[in-house]
Amino acid sequence: MDPAQYAAYQQQQQQQGAAAAGNNGQQRQQAAYYGQDVDEDEFLGDDDVDLIPADYSQQPAEGYIDDAHSAALLEAQHAQAAQAQAAALAQVPDPVRKYIVLFHQAVSNNSIPEISSAYEGNWNRLTEKYYQKTEWPEAEVIAPLVGDDQRFLTLYRELWYRHVYSRLSPDGEDRFHSYDNYCDFFNFVLNSEGPVPLDLPAQWLWDIVDEFIYQFQSYSQWRNKVSNKTDDELLLLQDGGVWSSYSVLNVLYSLIQKSRITEQLQAIQRGEDPDEVAGEFGSRPLYKLLGYFSIIGLLRVHVLLGDYTLALKMLDHIELNKKSGLINRVTACHVTAYYYVGFAYLMLGRYPDAIRAFTHILVFIMRLRQYHTRSYQYDQINKTADRMYALLAICCALSPTRLDENIQTTMREKYGEQFNKMSRGAEGLAAFEELFLYACPKYITGNAPPYHDAEALQQYQDSPMPDPAQHQLKIFLADVRTQLSNANIRSFLRLYTSLGTDKLANFLEVDEEELIEELMVAKACSRSVKWSEGGLLEGEVVNTSDLDFVIDGNMVHIAESRVGRKFGEWFMRQGIRMNQTLNSIKSKPLPIASEATLAAAAAAQQAAANAQGAAGAAERGAPAGRGGRGGKSGGAPAWGGAAQRTAAA
Repeated sequence: MDPAQYAAYQQQQQQQGAAAAGNNGQQRQQAAYYGQDVDEDEFLGDDDVDLIPADYSQQPAEGYIDDAHSAALLEAQHAQAAQAQAAALAQVPDPVRKYIVLFHQAVSNNSIPEISSAYEGNWNRLTEKYYQKTEWPEAEVIAPLVGDDQRFLTLYRELWYRHVYSRLSPDGEDRFHSYDNYCDFFNFVLNSEGPVPLDLPAQWLWDIVDEFIYQFQSYSQWRNKVSNKTDDELLLLQDGGVWSSYSVLNVLYSLIQKSRITEQLQAIQRGEDPDEVAGEFGSRPLYKLLGYFSIIGLLRVHVLLGDYTLALKMLDHIELNKKSGLINRVTACHVTAYYYVGFAYLMLGRYPDAIRAFTHILVFIMRLRQYHTRSYQYDQINKTADRMYALLAICCALSPTRLDENIQTTMREKYGEQFNKMSRGAEGLAAFEELFLYACPKYITGNAPPYHDAEALQQYQDSPMPDPAQHQLKIFLADVRTQLSNANIRSFLRLYTSLGTDKLANFLEVDEEELIEELMVAKACSRSVKWSEGGLLEGEVVNTSDLDFVIDGNMVHIAESRVGRKFGEWFMRQGIRMNQTLNSIKSKPLPIASEATLAAAAAAQQAAANAQGAAGAAERGAPAGRGGRGGKSGGAPAWGGAAQRTAAA
């Protein structure tokens, strides 16, 4: 609007105000003439009625003033935010800022060695030095250092939230924002038109999948605790799609499908080249490793949900015992896979397979323990190993087996008291419960409380759902009670090689029909499927007890097989150990002395030789009475001794 139009607008407002004042004065005179009361508020109120001119073309646009004001406010807010960001960035220590810049350069260049060094070493070192009990700088603060690179900021937020979960205590907003960040990362990987130009170390990719499942597990447990929730958290929890079981499973299955990792593993089993079936995405290490680790992640998720059969089904095409497999590239992945496989076997009642799985990985951890003392995952691997020793004690109590000597010794040191109680029968039920609750994974439930309905939520809070861990414990103890109920029968059967059912019934103080039922139950409990080859769910039925019997009419024939010590394996193991020690000694370089040392040694040898020569010369020049042949005291006894020794010989 030009100055002339604005002056006309002001003149028009003044004229309308004067006219309104004249009308008000005329109305006051009329009211006074007829004796009416004058309402000052009414006249004052009328002053505001016609302040807006009728001709909108002659006034400045309303949006003009608002837009200008909003733009000024927005600019001021941006300036204030920039100042706050600069102040926050100034508080970041110089080593941390330098580290973030170098970390960003490594990720931008896809340099795996530099990324591994920054991720596994420098991040933990700076955390210990600056951020043990505080948060790292937020992504928005360090964004200017990396040129606002959203790809790097997404990866940085993943580390940021992981630090909050491991060192601090996350609140509701942290849980939701972390989920959004994972969605951004997986959408970036899965929804791109072609493979994304990003390479990350195998350790980091495993940690992303593992942490994704851990935060889902943590959120599920936090969500089910209805009490002690703030109003904001209750409002957030009404969104049932965040950290839902469906969304987590969808991500893991999508990564497997995108990478075609199942087809690649099948090709490897057939002896074919996996790259021929990998496709555009599966040929990239990022997608291949994410797909492979997602299979292990699904094993874990299905165990947490209580579906042990489907959990083992996920590993149909993975050869656990193959040393060159991808599972061995990351130690934490290797340990996690065997822990959940062994636990799934335990819950399915396949105790020999569970013992085999636990023993294999515990021997692996014991041999490589020296290499992981400096690893940031050392403590977590040790905790998982302790839990597996507890599960191994449960399995050995239910299915006695000869173990490796080192494993047997360690298990006895850790859980010898509980193992002795579990081996006694029904009185060891409390020990079974104690070790199971300690060593089992933290189960989750797929259904969330009804946060969207206040009345239903109150009913849920009054009568909450049972704890999933207690539910799984109840299922496990039901099988244990069935096996422990046969302990009394087994104690009598161990005393005989053949026994009549009538006599055994009298011992147990039951009738023969009930005795036959208990014998059949004991027979069924001593049978289990044992894996030999193929998928993890396959196998053949074997006897898992050291006591076997056959019912022939009215007679029970007993065959007890005690597991003896395998001396052949022990001898071979000691021979291999001795051979390794010998090869280690041979491989070490021989000590090479310096020239000065060699010269000194030669001089010492020469001096010794000279001294010996001088002594010999002095002896040859001695008197006859002392050492000559004519003397009786020196020569005769020597010759006589020589003659006697010759004669004796």
